[in-house]
Amino acid sequence: MQITQLAFAWLLAASAAAQPYDLILKGGHVIDPKNKIDGPMDVAIAAGKIAAVQPAIDAAQARQVLDVKGLHVTPGLVDLHVHLFATTGLRNAVAGDNSVLPDGFSFRSGTTTMVDAGSAGWRNFESFRHSVIDRAQTKVFALINITGLGMSTDVPEQVPADFQPDQVALVAAKHRDIVVGVKTAHFRKPEWISVDRAVEAGRLANIPVMVDFGSFLVERPYWKLVTERLRPGDISTHCFRGGVPWVDENYRLYDYLLQARARGVKFDVGHGGGSFIFRNAVPAIQQGFYPDAISTDLHAGSMNGTMMDLPTTMSKFLVMGMPLPEVILRTTWNPARIINHPEVGHLTIGAVADVAVLRVAKGDFAYRDAMNGRLRGTQRIFCELTLREGRIVWDLNARSGTDYTELGRKYGLKPGIDVEVPPKN
Repeated sequence: MQITQLAFAWLLAASAAAQPYDLILKGGHVIDPKNKIDGPMDVAIAAGKIAAVQPAIDAAQARQVLDVKGLHVTPGLVDLHVHLFATTGLRNAVAGDNSVLPDGFSFRSGTTTMVDAGSAGWRNFESFRHSVIDRAQTKVFALINITGLGMSTDVPEQVPADFQPDQVALVAAKHRDIVVGVKTAHFRKPEWISVDRAVEAGRLANIPVMVDFGSFLVERPYWKLVTERLRPGDISTHCFRGGVPWVDENYRLYDYLLQARARGVKFDVGHGGGSFIFRNAVPAIQQGFYPDAISTDLHAGSMNGTMMDLPTTMSKFLVMGMPLPEVILRTTWNPARIINHPEVGHLTIGAVADVAVLRVAKGDFAYRDAMNGRLRGTQRIFCELTLREGRIVWDLNARSGTDYTELGRKYGLKPGIDVEVPPKN
């Protein structure tokens, strides 16, 4: 008996050694901008990490092999601008019912990392962390709002007395593992105080600032924000919003945009429910001025409006003329660098196996911007498969399943729990 057990253990060990990988994604086209990969590759995963990326990996080396021929395999997508503080119970508030919980919207879109864009402020950030961030399977980072109560209503965002850089810096230091920046948003007054206080908080905490400019006023024009007020590494979100001046009367890009980029300011899409129009985006893309990050501004309104999700937002840039590798760069490695977390957004050997498998469909598609402008195109991106830490968390077409006819007469019964009792004749 002992010899038999030893032999069985040896066979198990030999089998494990012969199959060093848990999973192989086979036959796909890998786009990994960080590692400059753009071509047919297999991807092997072991113990939740990327184990190999090679032109051909023997299927016998893995316990599970998924055929992804005809699809694109990319790093898990990184969405730089979302709103997730859905646990406050506040009606009609971003930090409330207008936010969404991450896991319900991340994996189905190929997104494995989300960055909450200032839904919580320095007064309620710990509640946000406890009730949302620490409970999510999605990797969640956050920006702290310069105003204490964040986006609980629009009112606190207009109160300069609550813009306290030292308090923001203290909270950022305490939660340095997840805090990646400072946010100011929706300020409607003519002063620069919300921006300046946010920048001061960013300086104290040594983290970037994201600015949602709020109202576009004569006293504080947008071009001054990006050429004078923001620092290298700071982020202008909603960059294709209607109030941002992009082209002159001859449809040529304004020089100030190039000057701002040369200074190191980052331009983020932040599509949202009202912050993206083709009138600005199309000429920018056609003239080669690509945003640094393509993000959704996901919330309860935008997800059911014209934004929909990250693959749809990416598709808009694809049909505007941006090459697919550039679109992937701006939804993986670029945002990872912007938030200074280079451990995400790539398929480097040893990296956490966060992976998206995308289908670029051909057909007749139409897209709307946030102000009902329509653009037609022949391509659309769909998420077929998502892996988080090597585990399949979204599988649109059941690639990981087994034909039910092969599973036997009794499959589906839980051992030791279920008993199938047939009716008596």
